[in-house]
Amino acid sequence: MADQNAFERFVLSLHDSMLDDTNWPVTSALIDEACGLTGNTMMVGEGPKDGRRVQFVGLYQRGERRHDLEREYLTTYHPIDERVPRIRQLPDSRLVHVNDQYTPEELKTSPVYNDALLRAGHQNSLAVRMDGPDGSDIAMNLGDPVAGSDWGSPQLKMIARILPQIRQFVRVRQALVRTEARNATATSLLENTRVGIVHLDRHGKILEVNDRARSILRRADGLSDRDGALRASTPADQIRLERLLAQALPTSATIPLSGSMLLRRSSASHPFAVHAKPVRAPQPDYGARHVVALVLVVEPGRRQRVAPDLVATTLGLTPRESQVAVWLAEGKSVREIAEVAGLTTNAVHWHLKQIYQKKSISGQVDLVRLVLSVAEVA
Repeated sequence: MADQNAFERFVLSLHDSMLDDTNWPVTSALIDEACGLTGNTMMVGEGPKDGRRVQFVGLYQRGERRHDLEREYLTTYHPIDERVPRIRQLPDSRLVHVNDQYTPEELKTSPVYNDALLRAGHQNSLAVRMDGPDGSDIAMNLGDPVAGSDWGSPQLKMIARILPQIRQFVRVRQALVRTEARNATATSLLENTRVGIVHLDRHGKILEVNDRARSILRRADGLSDRDGALRASTPADQIRLERLLAQALPTSATIPLSGSMLLRRSSASHPFAVHAKPVRAPQPDYGARHVVALVLVVEPGRRQRVAPDLVATTLGLTPRESQVAVWLAEGKSVREIAEVAGLTTNAVHWHLKQIYQKKSISGQVDLVRLVLSVAEVA
């Protein structure tokens, strides 16, 4: 019962953090509490396996963010950390003990293991790599156990329950950042014009939609509104959609959980990305009909058209760099850009790195925002 209560507190906090990541320190502390950890670290990277670029890192100890340890690790230790390429090669969601990531000789001589991990409380930690959105990686380091040197079966079972929820957190956060809704509420998201927003009540019926969602539902290509409920176009997608929404709705027996799916369309090569997440309900609600689940409908292929020469002139990029930037803003993946341009994926990442350096930006999300701002000015 105690484990279940700890998991439920974590999930409720995680749902709040999906909309507003300033709540993440509380969620991180609840991860430590539920799993019996001294701290945890999350890192998100993108790029080729042999040259991942770190997009985000957060090192927390019982809810306190350690910016000092983050900066020191990234500047001093990350370039010489022997385990980094090994973590990148791990299968999705496989837990590995830190000692198994170094050779016996490295355990004696590695500055990372003997200094950085010691001060971060990670010398007896577990690491895991998860596949993230758009080819990114999510790496988690689960700090030393507080109850001694051994990892117990209950801890490992709790970690296995928590990891899929963390992956879902990153999916939703990336979707919101791409639509310029970094910190939002369920109500304020209705004003967002870049993503479809649907509010559902406790019965899964539609309460409110924003203009983008209304347009999507009216087109009825992949997703529609039938009798006040969301409907997929094909029977197979409808079954998956019903399961996704059912797990996001509160019941007396289970805690609601977030989830995602792709929804095929007949008129476009890019499917909808549908994210469903629970919303914490006001208590007591006196039986009122209110929003209990939020559905985000993202159209990856729906991008403003921008002339590459305009991007080149406005942003000071080469013709090749501007074309890569425009294709990225239009929703193409790095692999798709490579195929269209006749380049390797490493070459595309090299062009992106040149753009990041020229414009002093940190990654694809910032670049897409920059290109779309050119479109809006034009």
